[in-house]
Amino acid sequence: MTKDTLFILERSYTSDDGGEFFCRDCVEIDGLLALFPELAEKLDIVRVPWAKPRKAVVEALGEDNQNCPALLFAEGGFVNTQDDLLAALHKRHGFPLRNS
Repeated sequence: MTKDTLFILERSYTSDDGGEFFCRDCVEIDGLLALFPELAEKLDIVRVPWAKPRKAVVEALGEDNQNCPALLFAEGGFVNTQDDLLAALHKRHGFPLRNS
């Protein structure tokens, strides 16, 4: 693996009662990717389904670490909390910091 890998949920899902939902954290990361495509090119981006188990995430991070978004570092290790992920995207890839 030569690039960091970003695991992000698919756009939305529909619940059994017909409600449509999105992940606030994934939408924030999607916005960063869209606003800074030149920085997004530095990442391998893997969109995963909402339903668990999330096979690609399990294979990379383990059964207990399926929450998304998650950033797997090329050299090993990962972050999967929003604040740590945003900090890693800034430090490792030059994305701007969040102002709130």
